[in-house]
Amino acid sequence: MSKQTQETGGAPKWSGSFGFIMAAAGSAVGMGNLWRFPMLVGESGGGAFVLVYLICIFLVGIPLIIAEISIGRAGGKDAFGSYKALNAKWGGVGILAVITSFIGLSYYAVLGGWVIRYIFVSVTGLPESSEAFFMSFTGNTGSQVIYYLVFMVITVAIVVMGIQKGIEKSCKIMMPLLIVCLIVIVIRSCTLPGAGEGIKFFLKPDFSKLTPGAFLSALGQVFFSLSLGTGATITYGAYLGKNQNIPKSAVSIAFFDTMVAMIAGFAILPAVFAFGFSPTSGPSLMFQTLPAVFDEMTGGKIFGVVFFVLVLFAAVSTSIAFLEVVVSFAVNTFKVSRAKASVISAVLITCLGIPCALSFGIWSDIKIAGKTFFDLGDYLVSNVSLPIGGILACIFIGWVWKSKNAEKEVTNEGKISFKLVSVWSVLIKFVLPVVIFIIFVTSNPWIIDLFQ
Repeated sequence: MSKQTQETGGAPKWSGSFGFIMAAAGSAVGMGNLWRFPMLVGESGGGAFVLVYLICIFLVGIPLIIAEISIGRAGGKDAFGSYKALNAKWGGVGILAVITSFIGLSYYAVLGGWVIRYIFVSVTGLPESSEAFFMSFTGNTGSQVIYYLVFMVITVAIVVMGIQKGIEKSCKIMMPLLIVCLIVIVIRSCTLPGAGEGIKFFLKPDFSKLTPGAFLSALGQVFFSLSLGTGATITYGAYLGKNQNIPKSAVSIAFFDTMVAMIAGFAILPAVFAFGFSPTSGPSLMFQTLPAVFDEMTGGKIFGVVFFVLVLFAAVSTSIAFLEVVVSFAVNTFKVSRAKASVISAVLITCLGIPCALSFGIWSDIKIAGKTFFDLGDYLVSNVSLPIGGILACIFIGWVWKSKNAEKEVTNEGKISFKLVSVWSVLIKFVLPVVIFIIFVTSNPWIIDLFQ
């Protein structure tokens, strides 16, 4: 492939299916896998919830991954370009995906910066209580901006190098290492005195907790964990060769994402229980509870460093997917080089992201619709644009592009066996739009209020 093709719009390709799977899985595996999934499992029925989650993965997650990959590979461009190539009137759905990734990275990089800071803290040890340190760090304007910029520089450096040399190569290294690091933490965590209670909390089946809310939590976790609706899977799908098996790749991506979430449960919850902390403390579990756990654990500095390095891997693999969606759009639409598109996109995203970083300090009192800049960005992405993008993707494939055309793409004109293709088409056309709409409505109570 020529340098010109790589830089000005012709879609480069993954070197093979493994590179694609690691990159796509990396876009899905994020910080939410490391705290939210174990928490939901513990709160919502343990092993019973895991069973529901796996059913949702097969009925919702994998079909949507197949759908988005097929759009990207058939269109052969970025999220906007792929939709537009298949139907000129539907390019706007791709624009929504680009905007989603743009906003998503702007606030996600805040958390990425925190992770970098906590790697250093794990080496030196907490200078004060974990809660006090967290408050002082997040309230420090200089620290927030510096670590935000460091995380963005790492992200840009990888994306600038391109698909094979940058994104694919880095994910081939980071994803396997992430698993290795997690297993190291699992071994230490599960051998702590009192760790059995954490394992029991995580896996003991309790069907009495399988309320309708638990089912919706499972559906929401599947949808958001796999980064569906961000345009990342579509963009990465554009770099996939025609000879690659889309259904098989989709299953591999979902399996890797779920495996990381499950291993994270065994890595985190036993240690949390062993030291008497709350396993349901949400995002603060990662930045307040776990540092305190490592501070009290024998060899805690080493395990703290290992843990936050693996969190950094998860964060970077997601951030480069966000940025690639925007960069790919810029390269194809404005015919600029990858390097130029990467730097300009990163600068613009940073301009939007700095207010998010300052939402925990000097700008914490500035609110829009009752939300800080950080909370507003998170709400718009998680509660609005992701589910809307998912619904529109299903409508597009099932009713606009037509299922028969999508089936031809998925099976490569019948060359690849996909025995459940008819079931997949029914799910995409009739079932998933309704399921995702339910998630959308329950995530936005104000919608229900409009009709009361």
